[in-house]
Amino acid sequence: MKIMANKDTKKPKVVETAVGEISNAKVKDSEQPKLPWLVSSAMFLAPLCWYGPIGSTRSVLIPQLFAQIDPVHKVWAVGILATIASITGAIANLMFGAFSDVTRSRFGKRKPYIVLGTIAIAISLVIIANMKSVVGIILVWIVAAAAENAIAAAIYPQISDRVAPKWRGTVSTFYGVGFTIAQQGFALLAAQFLGNVKFGIYVMAATTVVLAIIHELLIQEKGNLDEPKVQFNKDTLKKYFFFPTHGARNFYLALGGKFFMVVGSTIVTTFQLFIFTDYIGQNTKSAGASISIFSMIMLVIGVLFALVGGPLADKMKRVKAPVVIATFALGLAAIFPMFIKEAWAMFAYAVIAAFGNGLYNSVDGALNMDVLPSSDTAGKDLGLINLANTLGQMLGAMVASAIVEGFGYGAIFMFALGMEIVGGLLIFAIKGIR
Repeated sequence: MKIMANKDTKKPKVVETAVGEISNAKVKDSEQPKLPWLVSSAMFLAPLCWYGPIGSTRSVLIPQLFAQIDPVHKVWAVGILATIASITGAIANLMFGAFSDVTRSRFGKRKPYIVLGTIAIAISLVIIANMKSVVGIILVWIVAAAAENAIAAAIYPQISDRVAPKWRGTVSTFYGVGFTIAQQGFALLAAQFLGNVKFGIYVMAATTVVLAIIHELLIQEKGNLDEPKVQFNKDTLKKYFFFPTHGARNFYLALGGKFFMVVGSTIVTTFQLFIFTDYIGQNTKSAGASISIFSMIMLVIGVLFALVGGPLADKMKRVKAPVVIATFALGLAAIFPMFIKEAWAMFAYAVIAAFGNGLYNSVDGALNMDVLPSSDTAGKDLGLINLANTLGQMLGAMVASAIVEGFGYGAIFMFALGMEIVGGLLIFAIKGIR
């Protein structure tokens, strides 16, 4: 594989948008006068392809499977799985994001990683559904985590590849709505299979394949053999495979804000099932019903604010402020179950957190695009932002396990509040973007 270093030393062309400035846009506004509906629809399905099936399996079905196999050590089993898999995912996210940036093939730069990652996830889930060993499940989940992050690293940069700056806020809203449905809708679906975990995992494996096929048909990614190949030398390796070092202050603030936001929300969602059973005191059947109600609240309200948030942010020409508000809202939500061991307190959490999640998911994408140091390395740099998500999940699961064992479930809500406050303050510190 050859890559030619860019010898153009001129200042990158800057495109003004409703959300700020984007340099080196691959598709110019003049080249895309109308909203690309097929791409928008594909990006709506993007998070449903991978995060929905594997995320709900991880947060709802796997904890129940561990409870059946080893009820005594189920809490630590969930924490260990999330930790080991997140380390694998962090490495995979960086690696596959960078590789997708430099890939030249007749299938395009992103499609190979999405297709192969989907196949790997489906096979891994089928194997896990038939295992009776906690250790075995954790080992296979490492493969699933690597595949999950290969898809994540390749699928989101398609916005940078295919969408003009003036449409990125709108297309990010499509993605945000899809992500909200992936988070909550699939958790609601997974809760219906708590009495038959094996079949539920089969459903998730089949769903990820079907949705990925539809996504690829809609996105219509073409081959990119005509793009200049990258010649690997010291400069290009630094550009495509290392952390950005120039003009990246806002990028790192956004990355840090996302990390703390994810830590705060993950320590609650990781033990969602056990919160209803062990903290609140419900049996498995009642907990399944409560998770369904919780997920329905998160889904309906989350989708509503995801739909409203993006267009409203575009109209007001603000993306930073909504993300800050959304992050603080996630912290506020944790106050209710922190003090009250009742199902309604978790439902109150769901109402406020759904507002925060919906608003965050619809606007955060546009903010992330605006702080990218370069569109040439969109896969790698968005992979770093995804890394914040992965590491946030890892730390959240690790810390939650330790907190539950040491202080009980109530303490995780206090920790969640603190993490969301830190995340909101980091995003607030971003300069030059309103």
